[in-house]
Amino acid sequence: MRLLPRLITLLAVVFLVTGFISAQVKITTTSLPNGTVGTPYSATVNTKSGAVPFVWAVSAGSLPPGIGMTPSGDTRSALLSGTPATAGSYSFGITVQGKGGHRSTANYKVNIAGAPAGTLSASPSSLAFGSVQVGNTASLYETLTNSGGSPVTISQANVSGSEFSVSGLTLPVTLSPAQSVTFSATFTPAGAGAASGTLAIISDGSNSPLNIALSATGTSPGVLSVSPAPLNFGNVTVGSSASLAGSLTASGSAVTISSAGTDNSQYVLSGISLPLTLQPGQSAPFAVTFTPSSTGTTTSTLTFVSNASNSPTTQSLAGTGQAPVPHSVGLSWDASSGAVSYNLYRKLITDSNYTKIGSTAGGTTYTDSGIVGGQTYDYVVTSVDEQQQESAYSNIAQVTIPGS
Repeated sequence: MRLLPRLITLLAVVFLVTGFISAQVKITTTSLPNGTVGTPYSATVNTKSGAVPFVWAVSAGSLPPGIGMTPSGDTRSALLSGTPATAGSYSFGITVQGKGGHRSTANYKVNIAGAPAGTLSASPSSLAFGSVQVGNTASLYETLTNSGGSPVTISQANVSGSEFSVSGLTLPVTLSPAQSVTFSATFTPAGAGAASGTLAIISDGSNSPLNIALSATGTSPGVLSVSPAPLNFGNVTVGSSASLAGSLTASGSAVTISSAGTDNSQYVLSGISLPLTLQPGQSAPFAVTFTPSSTGTTTSTLTFVSNASNSPTTQSLAGTGQAPVPHSVGLSWDASSGAVSYNLYRKLITDSNYTKIGSTAGGTTYTDSGIVGGQTYDYVVTSVDEQQQESAYSNIAQVTIPGS
């Protein structure tokens, strides 16, 4: 019975000692991941127990270059982060000290591998130019990107296939990781038919040479026809105009018309907007207006410049300038009592005021020859007595003159 108090006392002592030990800080992270030069690194060192704030330190060795240690906000953990700069094997110790002065240390070994070799990628991976008419060229953009972890130097860009070429790529050129360079590839067909080639990019990258397939088809030039041929305007009065319609048609392949015009200013092309591309079998209308400036027959050549095999395509134009037909208007009126003379007035129907065109010494007829074909005129007459008093205007006589 006397041993019982001693057992109770011993158990109490053990409990107190155990509680004292459990309050000490301890690092629970036993290992850290390896890393790669140039690739962001992140790892967390965790703890348990202990009274914060904790104080963290590298107690042995050193962290890999480019990596630093940052305590968390509550200091119960520390973050190792950064971008490794140098390859190698690094051994180091990390110590954390709790508020009561207790410490915990963990030793680590982290291997940093060298940066991955530079690797080139092409976008697009192949170039297809489609159909290109002989005499034309087609260009496509190509982009090379360093998708690896080390710089890549491009030294050559070799093209197989005489109809293909590259431009805008100055060599040698060095691309840092994720850096790109863009240039052009061009296809110039020498004849009709399929063509293929390869663009080989030579570099110090891991995948040299990088081969980019090239493909295209050369097509024969189209033919441009014009109708009707020729355009004959016949007789046209000098000072007036006449218009005739024409049509352009493409056959064989698409035809692009770049310019057009006549070599005589009396003939004017209209009704067509250039440049214009016509697909095979497609037509486009146009008009030509002839405005003769003098009498006699005049000719001209209407020329269409295009990428057709028969460019320039021409059409003959002809027309005859005809002198205007003279026109006159004969006027007569009833005699007015007491009149010794009469005054004649004229105006276009679009005008507001009359203009005096002549007078008679008592006669009641008059011929007006100062008129233009295609116009409509209003005429009035007034009488004048011996005291030279002029009457009001008479009623209106309206006359329409033929156009030719």
